[in-house]
Amino acid sequence: MKRSTAEILREEGPFPGVDAVHGVTYDGKQVWFASGNKLTALDPASGKTLRSIDVAAHAGTAFDGRYLFQIAEDRIQKIDPDSGRVLATIPAPGGGADSGLAWAEGSLWVGHYRARQIHQVDPETGAVLRTIESNRFITGVSWVDGELWHGTWEGDDSELRRIDPRTGEALESLQMPPGAGVSGLESDGADRFFCGGGNSGKLRIVRRPARG
Repeated sequence: MKRSTAEILREEGPFPGVDAVHGVTYDGKQVWFASGNKLTALDPASGKTLRSIDVAAHAGTAFDGRYLFQIAEDRIQKIDPDSGRVLATIPAPGGGADSGLAWAEGSLWVGHYRARQIHQVDPETGAVLRTIESNRFITGVSWVDGELWHGTWEGDDSELRRIDPRTGEALESLQMPPGAGVSGLESDGADRFFCGGGNSGKLRIVRRPARG
């Protein structure tokens, strides 16, 4: 496995009225992060928070191109970002032990924290389509350019890992500095990862390694 130190480009936060940053997603313009009782939109260029939606937001967050998906205890809620309305709810596969959330290829990908698993889930029914085994606790989950990345956080150690989506084998690791835990994880589709910082209340922007 290729190992390197994560290059943190910027830290944002802590933010007013936000105790923790859990799940993170990106809608092409704004970063959305979950902070317990609301989803907050952040301008990644300026670091300013723009608006928030009052909704249970305990763990992973995802965006399918139109709607937000948010883990709330033992369920996943589909949310209209314009109105803030919850449009649908499906059961979360970990029954409340769920962590990261990503959207790719028409499916939701849900991290199951202590089970060290990532589940591919039908967004309409919640049915588990397949399960990828990891050897680390799973926090955030992100797909970018066909690569599957997830965050890990155990004690004071945290890293971003790229794994083989077929076997779960770890291919690459970006080690975060001590104490800089990764809760949520999302890519901007290019060369940046947005990383939720848990109880630090921070959002960290980490460089995605170039290929080739």
